[in-house]
Amino acid sequence: MPDAPAPFGAEYFDRFYESKVTRVYGEREIARLARGVTGMIGWLGGDLHAVLDVGAGSGLWRDWFAAHKKGVHYRSTDVSAYACERYKHEQRDIARWRARERFDLVVCQGVLQYLPTADAERALENMAVMCRGFLYLEVVTARDLREACDTTRTDIAVHARPGSWYRAQLAKHFTTLGCGLHYKKDGPLVFYELEQS
Repeated sequence: MPDAPAPFGAEYFDRFYESKVTRVYGEREIARLARGVTGMIGWLGGDLHAVLDVGAGSGLWRDWFAAHKKGVHYRSTDVSAYACERYKHEQRDIARWRARERFDLVVCQGVLQYLPTADAERALENMAVMCRGFLYLEVVTARDLREACDTTRTDIAVHARPGSWYRAQLAKHFTTLGCGLHYKKDGPLVFYELEQS
């Protein structure tokens, strides 16, 4: 009997990252997202000197920063040995790893839904410790799978937790600003009431 494919190996990355037919995001979509996130951070008075990308996948955020924010120190990680070899990331498991350095922005897109609940909680704790400013978090919730996701392009083999679970975990460390953007509670920036959600 042949071995089952690695959960985040070539087949996964070819389907969800490389194929124009089956991927959710490509270079154009991530460029729009990165412009929006960094634009909002600038609007809110934040500075970007160091960025951590957790679960960096095919490296589209890294490529955008290299092209548009050359002075920013960018560190990309992924748990997948395949992704790290193919896309040149550090291999790290965010549920079990913390960097010593602190980051003005932590990007975590499409990662936490793959982790069991205890690991997802530890991952959020680790990201909070490493973050000195903003967190951009995108995670598929149970409601998203029912109402928002194109399931022909979205991996549905995930832990489908309610959004309320993520909100409760985030509230321990972050102020939610909307559109996936959060700010560390002990950071120096102050926000107007209606800038927070």
